[in-house]
Amino acid sequence: MKRILLYAVVLAFLSTSIGIAQVKVPASCGPTPSENQMRLQEMEAYAFVHFSLNTYTDQSWGFGNEDVILFNPEKADCRQWARICKESGMKGIIITAKHHCGFCLWPSKYTEYSVKNAPWKNGKGDMVREMADACKEYGLKLGIYLSPWDRNSKDYGKPEYITYFRNQLTELLTNYGEIFEVWFDGANGGNGYYGGANETRTIDRTTYYDWKNTYALIHKLQPKCIIWNDGGERGDLRWVGTEDGYVGETNWSLLNATGDVPWGNLHFGVENGNAWVPAEVNTSIRPEWFYHPNEDAKVKTVPQLMDYYYHSIGRNGTMLLNFPIMPNGLIHPTDEKNGVDFAKAVKESFAVNIALNKKAQASNVRGNSGKFGADKAIDGKKDSYWATDDNVKTASLTIDFGKPTLFNRFLAQEYIRLGQRVKAFTVEALVDGNWKELAKGTTIGYKRILRFPSVNATKVRFNITDSKCSPVISNIGIYNAPVFLHAPSIARNQSGEISISTDEVGPIFYYTLDGSEPTHNSTKYTGPVPTQGKVTVKAIAYDPASGKSSPVSFEKFDISRKDWKIVGISDERAAAMLDGDPASVWHQRDGKKMPIDLVIDLGIEYNVSGFKYLPDQNKWSSGIITHYLFYVSADNKDWKLVSEGEFSNIKNNPLMQIKTFAPVSARYIKLTALKNTFGDDVAGYAEVDVMTK
Repeated sequence: MKRILLYAVVLAFLSTSIGIAQVKVPASCGPTPSENQMRLQEMEAYAFVHFSLNTYTDQSWGFGNEDVILFNPEKADCRQWARICKESGMKGIIITAKHHCGFCLWPSKYTEYSVKNAPWKNGKGDMVREMADACKEYGLKLGIYLSPWDRNSKDYGKPEYITYFRNQLTELLTNYGEIFEVWFDGANGGNGYYGGANETRTIDRTTYYDWKNTYALIHKLQPKCIIWNDGGERGDLRWVGTEDGYVGETNWSLLNATGDVPWGNLHFGVENGNAWVPAEVNTSIRPEWFYHPNEDAKVKTVPQLMDYYYHSIGRNGTMLLNFPIMPNGLIHPTDEKNGVDFAKAVKESFAVNIALNKKAQASNVRGNSGKFGADKAIDGKKDSYWATDDNVKTASLTIDFGKPTLFNRFLAQEYIRLGQRVKAFTVEALVDGNWKELAKGTTIGYKRILRFPSVNATKVRFNITDSKCSPVISNIGIYNAPVFLHAPSIARNQSGEISISTDEVGPIFYYTLDGSEPTHNSTKYTGPVPTQGKVTVKAIAYDPASGKSSPVSFEKFDISRKDWKIVGISDERAAAMLDGDPASVWHQRDGKKMPIDLVIDLGIEYNVSGFKYLPDQNKWSSGIITHYLFYVSADNKDWKLVSEGEFSNIKNNPLMQIKTFAPVSARYIKLTALKNTFGDDVAGYAEVDVMTK
């Protein structure tokens, strides 16, 4: 009997061992992240702080000749920066130790153009040191921005500058503790002061900096550091081709290790790339990177920041959010409030994972032990995962809530230590016994989040419809995020179609065209609304889940621009000034000196009583008209001057300019630009319109 029992135990042990042996870990699929890259990906969000001499001259880039005496931030407090960044959800801070002007925020022994010769703290200050100490106090990681371009150095463009550049890099990487990222800007060469030689210098960014040896120096001094570079040598991260805060909906964390990188590859990655180079999505909480007083009313709102979150972290990227520093050395209160409120909104949106530890069933699991079963995707652990059998590239996983449950967000993560795999997927919900497709996506990577209107369902089905290799999913999250109910935007294009929109996904819009107040019983917006002539539009955003409505939006439109024609200009892009989109701009460059005439045929005669001019919303754009003449005509021959003057303070406040005059019959209008903010011979237009009686 004992022998039989012993035999049974041994047999059971061998059977279990064989079963375990059969449950193999999935093989890697293509390139995989390094430990440094993995650490950064898991940080998800981190901050920039931009501060330099050009903060005091209201410039985007310093020229290199700004006097160091300007730098005297009487209230400078890196602890405030760190606290605000921490409370805004950031895990680290990258400080602009040296921007293009060449001014150093630390007392570099290799140049006189630094804080050691500034009035701040009588030349005894070290902003990088204070930033490092503040980061340590608040549990944040420290990163360094060091501009390769230096408009102050007399040696820039010469071999001697590379030694200088590496000496400064060595100072920054040896004196301030562990650095998580070094950031090299892609701006290289151009006009500058260059030690007194006001001239233009050009370099070959692919060879001049000898990046191979510069990278070797960084790896030696900071082995845990990530390198970001858009200057000709592949770094550990990639730029996404825009500074507007979004990466492609399809986003592979792969590039090819060598060769040119066209915009499409930066924005979408390369599906079969041979190097792991994930996307870092950078933008500023204001329009510009450095502080400008005229932008105090243009700080990104919480809904805009949430949109940035979904288009960066929610699309397999990391988020790099910039906070400009004011001349007094502090972050502006509005930037602080919006940043902190943004972090609260993120926390509230993802506070409860409805899918966590619910019942899950997959169409195909790897082996029989449960090590890679469906439940591993919803156990809340980052190192466990659901996997299909080898060579199975399509699969589905169903999560059962047990009762009708309200939600509007779906999150998925791949176990990217084994590579990025998924190429396409859909999300379905079981509503009243029927499966309904809620959303679909392409790549997943480290994290993918989809938004859709709130739905009440008992089950969710995640379908992987295409994959490079057998899918490996580490996490699925389902959430019911609060819906932002801000007053929607109302616009009308040239054909007269009204569009209503917000940055949020989920609200329903209701509107009226007769000036009455809209409610959820008004006309529901389902797409562009055709209109003719004058119309008053009021609209609300409505959340059916909560029954709450936004404040009312109001726009009053004059005559339709459907039949308007721009006279004497063949450039099709000129239509941008009539399309109703303030973000689309056309610049008139006739090769002539000012004045520059813009003539528009209204199609028929109207009693014109005024005109509107919206300039390019980019402060630094050429073509923002400051002085003008405005004429009307019945036949495009005899012109009558009806308005002239200045668009006051348009440089600092590029808002819609409205000029009125006594009504006059006209079919043609002519806006003559006499002068612009740059003093050159360009006229720029975002929108041009008229008012009628």
